[in-house]
Amino acid sequence: MDLQLTGKRALVIGGTKGIGLAVARALALEGAVVVVASRSGGEDVAAALSAETGAQVVGRVVDNRDDASVLALVDGVVAELGGVDVLVNTAAAAWTAEMNTVASETSDDAMREQFEAKPLAYLRAARAVAPHMKAAGWGRIVNVSGLGARSAGSVAQTVRNVAVSAITKNLADELGPFGINVTVVHPGLTRTERLTTRLTEQAAAEGTTVEALEKGLTRTSIDRLVDASEVADVVAFLASPRSGAITGDAIAAGGGVPGPVSY
Repeated sequence: MDLQLTGKRALVIGGTKGIGLAVARALALEGAVVVVASRSGGEDVAAALSAETGAQVVGRVVDNRDDASVLALVDGVVAELGGVDVLVNTAAAAWTAEMNTVASETSDDAMREQFEAKPLAYLRAARAVAPHMKAAGWGRIVNVSGLGARSAGSVAQTVRNVAVSAITKNLADELGPFGINVTVVHPGLTRTERLTTRLTEQAAAEGTTVEALEKGLTRTSIDRLVDASEVADVVAFLASPRSGAITGDAIAAGGGVPGPVSY
């Protein structure tokens, strides 16, 4: 299926590693002009992706915790490329087990930090691109959140991901009449270069294999970990004109959670 992304101008914030890098690659392979933005390293990643895919990929620096930095990024992209058709928000610190705390012991600062770094950061970027998409009469915003939105156990993780879903739905209802669809994708534990590196080091230390360690981590209906490229395929579809019937909703891309019925 042709996703009709050829020539679309896509901004991937957090596009230099993990799921964001996989998304940038998928969009470039579909013919989009891609801007990868991160706090550092965007230029080198962009050059490598451009060589790999043959697409136009450029790197830019941004701190999505700072509104002025986000506005400067978007203004620069619009000046250079003439507009922004697609925004993919992926830049947020990975959640680790060490960050888990029960609700009754979670500090105000921990909650503020997570809200600032993910839902508010995503909202800043959406605010910056919305006027340009409205003027063009078309756009796609895809927010990459997480299946932590659907489980308890660490209130800061749950709230930061639920908040992304709430922001997504509000933006979708507001921007839909202007031809702009807004969706949220919830990955679960995903195979990324970071996870593979960690498991490779652990396997060497414990005398086992990466495959065995992955198997021990797997809690999915498909009985394996989802790869970042598979999440990227979902995002690429949602970023495309083909996804016109989907907006405001959350799409789980975690390989299925055994047991619960989601509706």
